[in-house]
Amino acid sequence: MPKVKTNSSAKKRFKVTASGRIKFKQAGKRHNLGKKSQKRIRNLRQGAIMADGFAKSVLVYRLPNDN
Repeated sequence: MPKVKTNSSAKKRFKVTASGRIKFKQAGKRHNLGKKSQKRIRNLRQGAIMADGFAKSVLVYRLPNDN
């Protein structure tokens, strides 16, 4: 049985926390920042925890070596 490769783009975008949840950077902070409120921009700085349904598919298909 060959080794399962980790998806390189997923490796750069997601981190697995100690409890096994998926942490990711939120979208929406690249352009058109003039029309977004400072509160919204400030809140987008923080990472977010992925919902369990999506996280399961990311772990199984994109990050198989981090299960």
